[in-house]
Amino acid sequence: MNHSPRPRSLHIAFALSLLLATQFLQGQSAPKPNIVYIMADDLGWADVGFNGASFYETPNIDALAAQGMRFSDAYPGASNCMPSRACIMTGTYITRTQMWTPGSKAKGKKENMKFLVPRNGDQKGDGTLPTQETLDPSFTTIAKVLNTSNYTTAHLGKWHLGPETHGFDLNDTNGLGGGVLAKYYNDIDVAETLTNRAVQFIADESENPFFIYLCHWDVHTPIKARPEVVAKYDKKFKSRQWDYDWNTTYAAMIEAVDTSVGRVYEALRIQGVADNTLFIFTSDNGGHAGATPNKPLHGAKGAFYEGGIRVPMFAVWPNTVKAGTICETPITGVDYLPTFAALAGAALPKNQPIDGRSIVPLLKGKNALQKRSIFWHYPLYLAGNAYNLVVPIHGTDTMYWRATPSSVIRKGDWKLIQYFESNTVELYNLRKDIGESNELSKTYPEKASALLSELERWQKKSNAIIPTQINPDFDG
Repeated sequence: MNHSPRPRSLHIAFALSLLLATQFLQGQSAPKPNIVYIMADDLGWADVGFNGASFYETPNIDALAAQGMRFSDAYPGASNCMPSRACIMTGTYITRTQMWTPGSKAKGKKENMKFLVPRNGDQKGDGTLPTQETLDPSFTTIAKVLNTSNYTTAHLGKWHLGPETHGFDLNDTNGLGGGVLAKYYNDIDVAETLTNRAVQFIADESENPFFIYLCHWDVHTPIKARPEVVAKYDKKFKSRQWDYDWNTTYAAMIEAVDTSVGRVYEALRIQGVADNTLFIFTSDNGGHAGATPNKPLHGAKGAFYEGGIRVPMFAVWPNTVKAGTICETPITGVDYLPTFAALAGAALPKNQPIDGRSIVPLLKGKNALQKRSIFWHYPLYLAGNAYNLVVPIHGTDTMYWRATPSSVIRKGDWKLIQYFESNTVELYNLRKDIGESNELSKTYPEKASALLSELERWQKKSNAIIPTQINPDFDG
C-alpha cells in the first residue's frame, strides 16, 4: 500500500497540541494538603517519650514523631492557654490582641505588685492598661484564611477565645463557661468524645481539603482519668523505685491524648488521605507544676523560662517531610497561620500584621529562619504556688511569682528576659544550658545589650504595653 507522507501542517498541529497539553498538565497544581493540628492542654515538653519521658507512655505520639520531623525548639506565643490560642489563630503576637491571660487581670496579692495594673478582686487597677478576654471579631483567623481556598474547617474541643466562631464551618464552642465548662473539665471520657468527632469529620470530608483544629482538654486540671488506666500506672509505679513521685492519674490523662492521636491518624489512613495531610501535634504551653516536674527545664506553665514556653511538637507529611529528622530552628505559635496559608495557596490577611513566618521551608528540610527573632510580652502579674515560684517580689528574695511584667527575645541560641520592675535582664545560652541555670548577662554584656536593643525596637513596633504607674499599695 502506498503511504504518502503527512502534510507538514499536520505535524506542526500535532506537536503544538502535544505542547499545549503538556503545559496544561504541568500547570495543574497538586491537590491541596489537608491539615490536622492536634494540641494537648498543659502537656510539658518532657512529657512525651521522644523528649525523654520514661514513666509516661506515648507510643502513638512517638511512632508518628519518628515518621516525621521533631521540632526541638517549638514554642507557643504565650505561657498560658488563652493568649497562646489567640496567637495561633491570628498569626499575631499578643501585644496586638491584648489577650494577656485568662480572666484578663493580674493574679496575686496587690501589695506584692510594684506597678498598678488591672488585677483580680480590685477595682483600683490601672485603667490605662487595656486587657481583652475575647478575640475581637475584626481579626482574620486561620479558618477565615483557609475558607478562601475552599477548605472545610473544624474546631473541636477547648476554644477559650469567646463566643465568636471566627470562620470555622464547625466550631465546638462548648466549654465557654458555667455548667458546660465544668462538664468538660470533669469528663474523664472527653478525649474519646472529641476523637470520635474528628474521625467522623475526616470520613465526611475526605473528598475535599479540610482543616481540623483539635484542642484536647487533657491534661489540664483537674487531674482525672479512667480508673482502669490509672490502675495500670499505679501498678507500674509500684513495680520499681522511681526518681520522682509520678502522678499516675496525670499519666493516664497523657495516655488518653496519645490514644486520640493514634486514632485520628489511623482515620486518615483508612480514608486514604494520610499521604496528602500535614499532621501536627503540640501543646499550648509548658507543663502544669505540681502535676509534672518539667525537668530538665526551669519553671512551668505561666513562666517565661523554658518550662513555661517550650513545648513538644512534631509534623508528619509523607513524601514531603523527611522521616526521622529533627529541626532545631525555633518556631512559635504565630507561625501557623502563614504556614497554613502557604500550603493552601491563600493570601495573608490585609487587615492585621502577621508576625509569624511560614515554616514550610523547614518542613521541606531547607535551612531557613535561622536569623529571625521571636518574642513574648506580658504586662501583668501571675502568682504561683509551692511548685512553680520563679520570680521574687521586687526588692526582696521572696519567691512569689510565676511571671511579672516582662518581655522576652529568643534569637539563635540566645534568650534574654527583660524585667520591667527592676529594669534588669537575664541572658541564657539555651543550646548549652537548656535548664537556664547559668545567667550570662555580666559575662556577655555586648550580647545582652544587642538583644535588649532589638527587643525594645520590637516593643515599639508591636505597640507593646509596658506598665509604669507605681502601685500605692506596694509593700516590697
